[in-house]
Amino acid sequence: MATIGVFDSGIGGLTVLNEALRQAPAHHYIYLADSANAPYGEKSSEWVATRSLDLCHWLVREGCQALVVACNTATAEAIAHIRHEMPAIPIIGVEPGIKPAVTKSQNQKVGVLATQNTLKSDKFKALLESLEGNCEFISQAGLGLVPLIESGAINSPETEQLLREHLAPLQEAQIDTLVLGCTHYPFLAPLIRKILGAEIEIIDTSDAVVKQLSRKLEEFHLLQSAPPRTIRLYSTLDADALLAHAKQLIPLALDQHSIETSTVFIS
Repeated sequence: MATIGVFDSGIGGLTVLNEALRQAPAHHYIYLADSANAPYGEKSSEWVATRSLDLCHWLVREGCQALVVACNTATAEAIAHIRHEMPAIPIIGVEPGIKPAVTKSQNQKVGVLATQNTLKSDKFKALLESLEGNCEFISQAGLGLVPLIESGAINSPETEQLLREHLAPLQEAQIDTLVLGCTHYPFLAPLIRKILGAEIEIIDTSDAVVKQLSRKLEEFHLLQSAPPRTIRLYSTLDADALLAHAKQLIPLALDQHSIETSTVFIS
């Protein structure tokens, strides 16, 4: 039975875990939220790369045979380094769904809401450059959104006001498609539709990430079809808070699994 590790700077990666539990429930999952250090989007590239590798090593020591870097910033800043250091482990990252957005957009105006580090990363810039001429891309850093989501204030007036400020340039540009470039942001989808209109096309890459995970599990002969197993939720800050968030945000995905929690210190 394969054990799959999923990590993020906080609770954002629960969006990916949710999809993994739906598509590939017959595995053990370890979810690690580095909430003591959230958000990653405003930290240095060097710090993110070093920290991400440390977390991956910790997950492997806990028995993980495959890893999902469920954080856009960590993927952009660290995944090449992680794969180089851990070549025997299948490692899947997340990146903004720019390519599907180009296909979905009717007016060729696509907004990208992401962390500052993701937007500045060479990986993201190269992705945009590869699609130049296909669409007009309007990028916006979602400064301040991750801490509000981490605090549980997803539907608060403060969150809505900040989101309105960030979405204003995208609204002015008349985008018809919005790429969510941070795994935290899908939790804001209802608010985004309230602000931009129900017809806005929102691109969340969780489904594509888990499909890639399944392909890698098959390639490494780790794919299973047994009944659902366990979920271990770890936080570097407060495991009880992480469990409360998970029960609120992805309750259906947790129903068929045995759940364990623990707060951990990872130096």
